[in-house]
Amino acid sequence: MTKTILVVEDEISIATLLKYNLERVGYEVLLAHDGKTGLETAITHVPDLIILDLMLPTMDGMEVCKEIRSQKFNIPIIMLTARDDEFDKVLGLELGADDYMTKPFSPRELVARVKAVLRRFTTTPSQEVEIDKTFYQFGNLQVYPERFEAFLNEEPLDFTPKEFELLVYLLENKNRVLTRDQLLSAVWNYDFAGDTRIVDVHISHLRDKIEENSRKPKYIKTIRGIGYKFEEPKMV
Repeated sequence: MTKTILVVEDEISIATLLKYNLERVGYEVLLAHDGKTGLETAITHVPDLIILDLMLPTMDGMEVCKEIRSQKFNIPIIMLTARDDEFDKVLGLELGADDYMTKPFSPRELVARVKAVLRRFTTTPSQEVEIDKTFYQFGNLQVYPERFEAFLNEEPLDFTPKEFELLVYLLENKNRVLTRDQLLSAVWNYDFAGDTRIVDVHISHLRDKIEENSRKPKYIKTIRGIGYKFEEPKMV
């Protein structure tokens, strides 16, 4: 089935270039040139992925991203920014973007990232799975990868697609120390240098959701100077 990509970009030349390159590799592309229209299109059509510019008329990309996440749409979002500003990058990730790219960028690189995100994110909460081939339970945490569901103390948890992918990868590698570069390669599937700050922000989000005290995590441990490790908490 053809995947649908929504491009929300007010610069017509960039939007047209992205549409051309994405359609060349077989995607269906929807275009919106302002934030409000982009949000309405996302809600109406529920695309498989959104490429979202930060600076938009009527509603900026941060607000669009925040609104999409608040309505519980688990759509992967790649945010575009013209600013090489760490604050913008981190804030975008904190609001629920799965990745970002700084303009100017290579259309080939962006298409590679789109492919990587869609390749990793193949299960949505709305898909029905007859049998769970994989099920994880650690303490009061239960995770069902094929159903895109997780529960803590029997209460459902809400994740962005990339947060859930990261959690599952950590579970698959329980008790193994993983470097930030390993996580970036495995979860974001980059074949090129990436910003490991992405990993730190997503780890922070996971801790806020699965740890009783995110400042004293029992599940996701920081291995100073190396990376992270998922551990099953010791029973007292």
